[in-house]
Amino acid sequence: MTHPVGLVHDWLTGQRGGEHVLRAIARRFPAAPIYTLFHFPGSVDPEIEAHPIVTSFLQRAPGLDPRYRWYLPLYPLAVEDLPVDGHRLLISSSHCVAKGARRGPGAFHLCYCHTPMRYAWDQEEAYFGHGRGPLARLRRLVLAGLRRWDVATAGRVDLYVANSRFVAERIRRYYGRRAEVVPPPVETGFFRPDPARPREHVLMVAALAPYKKVDCAIRACEAAGLPLVVVGDGPERARLERLAGPSTRLAGRVGADTLRDLYRGAICFLQPGIEDFGIAAVEALACGTPVVARGEGGVLDIARDGLEGVFFHADEPGPIRAAIDKCRGMQFNSMNLRERAEGFSAGRFAQRLEETLVSGWPDAGGFLA
Repeated sequence: MTHPVGLVHDWLTGQRGGEHVLRAIARRFPAAPIYTLFHFPGSVDPEIEAHPIVTSFLQRAPGLDPRYRWYLPLYPLAVEDLPVDGHRLLISSSHCVAKGARRGPGAFHLCYCHTPMRYAWDQEEAYFGHGRGPLARLRRLVLAGLRRWDVATAGRVDLYVANSRFVAERIRRYYGRRAEVVPPPVETGFFRPDPARPREHVLMVAALAPYKKVDCAIRACEAAGLPLVVVGDGPERARLERLAGPSTRLAGRVGADTLRDLYRGAICFLQPGIEDFGIAAVEALACGTPVVARGEGGVLDIARDGLEGVFFHADEPGPIRAAIDKCRGMQFNSMNLRERAEGFSAGRFAQRLEETLVSGWPDAGGFLA
């Protein structure tokens, strides 16, 4: 018998913010299958991998790991081919194409949208640079096709849920749809302050991708002589290693305990890029660490300038350094910062998501009993 609930996620290649959301949803439906374009076993939380995982035909594509991004033109076809039409309730966790899965007749589709595709809509240059020549022209054609498909399939979703007001506005702008806002879950029970730990470094937690502006953080901290620890990995690593000086440590991926220790020992958490939400900023607050961030995007739902941190308004070393200096001169109460973070707990997420689902589709009550 087909489980009444099906879950859809773009791909399972690492445990990042989107996968934390998927894990929280999957906990509520412990036997529900997870449909995804491709899955690299062992790359995500065991709680996720305990579910039946159904992959698309791309799972068999040659050279998929690590070159899965090369198959982007096939993603729409692959997600439409996933056999999800036997479920009464479909919940997609989407930052790319998962929202385009084809629900069955009479089924209800809730999409938790992390963001409409950034690289297809408004951040092509941030991801790919100012390319010229045949490959750049081909890329522009592919992205134009993705945008057309993205709009054409927006109606397959009955209820959009955004992770922030910033993303809700993007959904309205690109899809012409209203979205309810439910912030993503943060494990505030795990991320807690340690008053005995000295605060010695500035911390960034981010994928090493151009739009994260890690290079701006490195330049600002090197100029100030401030120790900077960057947690994360990605395609920018080699370039950033060449840029990094003696004050910077690129830590790569770290375990949860190490990450918590780094939050606890940070002077501040630094976020120079514009984020759709920013789970790491909430984790920092939960550990009693103030946030220094570009004052745009999802961070406006998380922190308040002068209360939980300091905002700057240009991704340049000067404003970043000034904001860090201002933060260092302020007195933050770690328990006040933690209290702010507790509004984003996993329990609050589950409650808000269920209430939103039932208000949008009263029949959902039967799946949540």
